[in-house]
Amino acid sequence: MDTAILRDVVIVGSGCAGNTAAIYAARANLKPLVVMGHEAGGQLSITSEVENFPGFPEGINGPDLVESMKKQAQRFGAEYVHGNVVTAELQRRPFRLNIEGQWVETRTLIIASGASARWLGLPSEQKLIGKGVSSCATCDGFFYRGKKILVIGGGDSAMEEANFLTRFGSVTLVHRKDSFRASKIMLDRVRANPKIKMVLNTVVDEVLDVEQGMVTGARLRNIVTGETSLEPVDGFFVAIGHIPNTKVFRGQIDLDEDGYIISKGGARTSVHAVFHAGDVQDRVYRQAITASGAGCMAAMEVERLLEAEGH
Repeated sequence: MDTAILRDVVIVGSGCAGNTAAIYAARANLKPLVVMGHEAGGQLSITSEVENFPGFPEGINGPDLVESMKKQAQRFGAEYVHGNVVTAELQRRPFRLNIEGQWVETRTLIIASGASARWLGLPSEQKLIGKGVSSCATCDGFFYRGKKILVIGGGDSAMEEANFLTRFGSVTLVHRKDSFRASKIMLDRVRANPKIKMVLNTVVDEVLDVEQGMVTGARLRNIVTGETSLEPVDGFFVAIGHIPNTKVFRGQIDLDEDGYIISKGGARTSVHAVFHAGDVQDRVYRQAITASGAGCMAAMEVERLLEAEGH
């Protein structure tokens, strides 16, 4: 990476949004620099099988899909660098970014740093991600047709995932309290759904079975009585929210109370020449295909802005 070059565009993030932005920007001869981030490839890098991305009738492995996108962008001249942005100076143009000790300057910036799923933090859970443990019902629910499914959480996203997953199997919803953050309408839907069993005041101590390399059940503990039980399940869905990767931009662009970028229309942020793409702004859809579409939009906005400025 040549830090002396003034870049036309730097893209932060290398998931579907960042890679698609890189493909479009590179084809526009903007020679984008892509900062891959600590979670290179985004959430697809921990997704074993993707069956809903158009053009792959047999499905495709998540890491393979993002790697193909990266190679496509590199073919057109995109440059990729490992590491993370640790400091961003967006008060004036060119913007300055510190990528783990190295400063780069850029006329425009696309923030496609995504949102990381919140996990329970259990060692067994982490080892089984992509092998029965998931944070996305719409991505992975299909694999559990006719199976037993566990959903963890007490907010709207948990209620939505639990209801959605009943299309495929029977659902047990586990929540650590006896009250819910979820809205009344979402909670009422779950309570009215005969395919959902609710287990309250309960936490998960362990996801089984790491030795088999697949989820076979979960060890639950009632936090009131201390009693433990074994729940046989095939799918384990964690629905306790996402954390947008925007910490480095806090105080410089408009974010909502949860840290998601507030869109100012299209792919624009509150800072001129800084654009958003993907899950870093999208808290509703969070799909590979919508992230890719957002990456395309951001790159086109960059191209039009630079052209209007005579670059």
